[in-house]
Amino acid sequence: MTSTPHEIARATWAEIHDTEYHLAVLPWGATEAHNYHLPYATDVYESEAIAAEAARIAWEQGVHSAVLPCVPFGVNTGQLDIKLTINMNPTTQFAVLRDVVESLARQGIRKLVVLNGHGGNDFRQFLRELGAKYPVLLVQLNWFQVFPQKDYFTHTGNHADEMETSLMMHVQPELVRPLEEAGSGSQNKFRIPALREGWAWTERHWPSATNDTGVGYPREATKEKGERFFNDLTRKIAGFLVDLGRADTAALYEKPRE
Repeated sequence: MTSTPHEIARATWAEIHDTEYHLAVLPWGATEAHNYHLPYATDVYESEAIAAEAARIAWEQGVHSAVLPCVPFGVNTGQLDIKLTINMNPTTQFAVLRDVVESLARQGIRKLVVLNGHGGNDFRQFLRELGAKYPVLLVQLNWFQVFPQKDYFTHTGNHADEMETSLMMHVQPELVRPLEEAGSGSQNKFRIPALREGWAWTERHWPSATNDTGVGYPREATKEKGERFFNDLTRKIAGFLVDLGRADTAALYEKPRE
């Protein structure tokens, strides 16, 4: 059995109890429809794989991250009319996150990265409140925002698109349906200009805003694109974990040179 002390769900007490962890990583996904060709747990599979590989790379550089099991439910209030989409309200997310932070603080782990893989999740206000109560440095990292999609993919989108499809073809290829079964990922835009242009916001009602639950054309996805994106992404995130793990939390800011 391969030792995996950076993946808590796969590790044993024998591997963990004498290991010094510099930080924890909490992947957070969602359970929702992803067009006709990707599974409901796409955000979970992606976030788990990215967290595990980034932590593995950082471990090789001497920074030990404890990757916690992925939270499988996200904020999906706009998708409640789609069968078996599971919504976790923000207030529930706050309670879950508070308990995780409290546990880590009690055990002396003073840094936590919430690795977010779902666009409906936003933990920043939670981190502000919890950071004022617990001696833990709290970070939100949206892995889907690390690189511009246009640097890797022909078609940009934000749900079950070319990026997510390519990534799943790399990390869980057996769960991806043939691309000819995928819908086009077309979306229906708001009639009101301010909402359409993005300077006013309201939540999208997913059955009205989408035609196949996807947003973004997926049919030019390839495993090779997904592998390149995954490798670059995990190396980039690993570098951040190394920097964060080695950082003195009392000296995070540089003063300008005189």
